[in-house]
Amino acid sequence: MNTPDALTPSPRAIVGRARGSAATLLAAGVSAVVLAGCAGPHGHRADTASAGAHGLQTLRSPHTQAQTLARLEAQLTQRQLTVAARVDHAAAAQRVGQALAPTVVVIFGNPQAGTPLMQCAQTAGIDLPMKALVWTDAGGQVWLGWNEPAWIAHRHGARDCPAAVRLGQALAGLAAAVVAP
Repeated sequence: MNTPDALTPSPRAIVGRARGSAATLLAAGVSAVVLAGCAGPHGHRADTASAGAHGLQTLRSPHTQAQTLARLEAQLTQRQLTVAARVDHAAAAQRVGQALAPTVVVIFGNPQAGTPLMQCAQTAGIDLPMKALVWTDAGGQVWLGWNEPAWIAHRHGARDCPAAVRLGQALAGLAAAVVAP
């Protein structure tokens, strides 16, 4: 008769450990995916717009933070887009005693461009007006980022929205002009 000794785990204990190990591996895998999704612009191609995992387009700016913001607002004005707001996250952080590298969101648009996107998917209105983010990373590099309109349309269930394509092309042109040397 085979009798288990004190060092031999029971079948129930083996299954319990396997479940625990699987749960640990699953948690580690989920954590790795979440952390990878938090990667900054370092995962993007250095000098060209690239689609981030969540629809974020980024361009490296050869200009200072202030110059990039001024160039962005000049391009918006030139293209008859209204600046609805400018949110300086670093200034807000400073007011509450926290530090944040320069990070500014410019909210802009016009009904001529935004309405057709909402006609494809009305809930896209939550993502409009459009926003551009100008930030300086820890290495001192200035970046310009924006949400890709096709991603916004897709997020709201409009996979084939010609307005999103047109808006995306217009934003890519605007962004290229902002970061041009």
